[in-house]
Amino acid sequence: MEKLLITGGTPLEGEVVISGAKNAALPIICASLLASKPLTISNLPQLKDVRTMLALLKQMGVHIDDSDPSRLVIDAQTHINPLAPYDLVCTMRASILVLGPLLARHGEAQVSLPGGCAIGARPVDQHIKGLQAMGAEINVEQGYIHAKVDGRLRGVRICTDMVTVTGAENLMMAACLAEGQTIIENAAREPEVVDLANCLNTMGARIRGAGTDTICVDGVEQLHSAEHRVMPDRIESGTYLAAAAITGGEVRLKETDPSSFNAVIDKFVDMGCTIRVDEDSIYLKAPRSPQQLHAVNIRTAPYPGFPTDMQAQFMALNAVADGVSCVSETIFENRFMHANELMRLGADIQIEANNAIIRGVGKLEGTKVMATDLRASASLVVAALAASGQTLIDRIYHLDRGYEMLDGKLTQLGALVKRVH
Repeated sequence: MEKLLITGGTPLEGEVVISGAKNAALPIICASLLASKPLTISNLPQLKDVRTMLALLKQMGVHIDDSDPSRLVIDAQTHINPLAPYDLVCTMRASILVLGPLLARHGEAQVSLPGGCAIGARPVDQHIKGLQAMGAEINVEQGYIHAKVDGRLRGVRICTDMVTVTGAENLMMAACLAEGQTIIENAAREPEVVDLANCLNTMGARIRGAGTDTICVDGVEQLHSAEHRVMPDRIESGTYLAAAAITGGEVRLKETDPSSFNAVIDKFVDMGCTIRVDEDSIYLKAPRSPQQLHAVNIRTAPYPGFPTDMQAQFMALNAVADGVSCVSETIFENRFMHANELMRLGADIQIEANNAIIRGVGKLEGTKVMATDLRASASLVVAALAASGQTLIDRIYHLDRGYEMLDGKLTQLGALVKRVH
């Protein structure tokens, strides 16, 4: 099994190009199931999760032209087998996003209950309740969601019990081909939801309100071929900024969208970093010593609040910053598993329910650590870049789910990083 060996202490410097967003790419790939004409997707990140989603569509019978991996043509006009089996779905929660499109266009779906990172319960009941309200008959048996509808789904008003990104995306996709108007209230406002809506509208859907808490979809009979470019990955952007900040570095991110993660950028400013923002790039210069960073309190929240996917990286930053900070996790109940591994590097962290109290120690020391989930992996990389000596990070397959060429991009910025067995 591959591991990542990092020799810390080198300030990151230079420029790096940000990849397409994983969390936008996956639902957009699923949107191809709604159309009988090809969907062309560009700026697609080369990630394990993307490959898994494409494998899922291929086993359904979808034709995919991947001669250019960063610009795929997905053609779902052939006969589709509406089955999403356990062996693929268990590795990635986003597989649930095939449920709405399959049901809307083909009238049936069998989707295994999803897996993915072990960061707490992420129930799919909001997906099921919304689709049932639209006229679907759904049963959960032997670990599978069995869904069918007689004719077309029907437009309804849906108010979700909680803000759920994949729930909003699934219901929005299903509503595109429903009869009449669907209104989704208490909808997720994430930029990735907006990117999906933009793609669907390019395909002929009629969606308004994406990016607000009320999404309105007027159903159409069919969607047509289109081409869409996936938005930049705001979490990858924030992770590279964190890596630069903790090493006293100076970097410029290119082909990014700073407006999509303002809450994160504000925290870097609060920590004492110099930030300059352009339309599609962002520059960060950090204090030369990690001890010159100011500890900041973090409270995760749905967009436009501070993203839970950046919580772990900021815990690593706070571990070396000056002062005492509190990181509050309000989205997932089991997302502090990286804390114990950071403590192995010398961090002073105390967990109290959904709060982590961090006292900055100024200096971390390299050792062997183990990744537990995607963003926990990123926090260990960030911490290792500042730690003295060498850090060996095991189970980095988590990283490959969400970061394209992470070791290559960090090396490009001057980090001493290599994969080992």
